[in-house]
Amino acid sequence: MISFITSNLPWFWLGILVLCIIIEGITMSLTTFWAGIAAVPFIFISKTPLPFRWQLLIFALLTVALIVFTRPFAVKKLKIGKENNTNVNALEGQEVLVVQKITKFNKGYVKAKNGVVWTAESEDSTDIQKDSVCIVKKVSGNTLVVARKE
Repeated sequence: MISFITSNLPWFWLGILVLCIIIEGITMSLTTFWAGIAAVPFIFISKTPLPFRWQLLIFALLTVALIVFTRPFAVKKLKIGKENNTNVNALEGQEVLVVQKITKFNKGYVKAKNGVVWTAESEDSTDIQKDSVCIVKKVSGNTLVVARKE
C-alpha cells in the first residue's frame, strides 16, 4: 500500500485536499479546511525527491500551525458558531406590566419580569390602561408589540 501511495504522491495529496473539502462542507467547523490548504503545496512538492515521511511530518506541522494561528482570526471575522440573537427575542410570549398608558397614537411603556422597561405599542391599536397585564406578541426593533392578556 505504501509503495502505491509513494508512486502516486500528487494524487494522494489531491485526494487529501478533496477529502478535507468534503469534510469541511459537512461539518462547517473550519478545522479540516486548514489541512486542505496545507495539502495544496504538497501536490507540487511530491514531485521533488523529498521522502514521503518528511512530507507527512511537514504537512502535519503546517496544518497545526494554520489551525493555531489563523483559525481564531477566521472564526472571529466570519462569526462562525455565534448566533446574533439578543435577549429581547426571549420576551416574546412573556407577560409584561403596562407602566404608562398605550394609545392608538402614542406608544407607552411596559415593564418585563426582569425589571427592564420597554417601549410598547398595542397589537390591534386599542388603548391599554396603566397596570394592565399584557402578553408580548412580537418585537419590532426596540418596541414590544403587546396584547391584553385574556
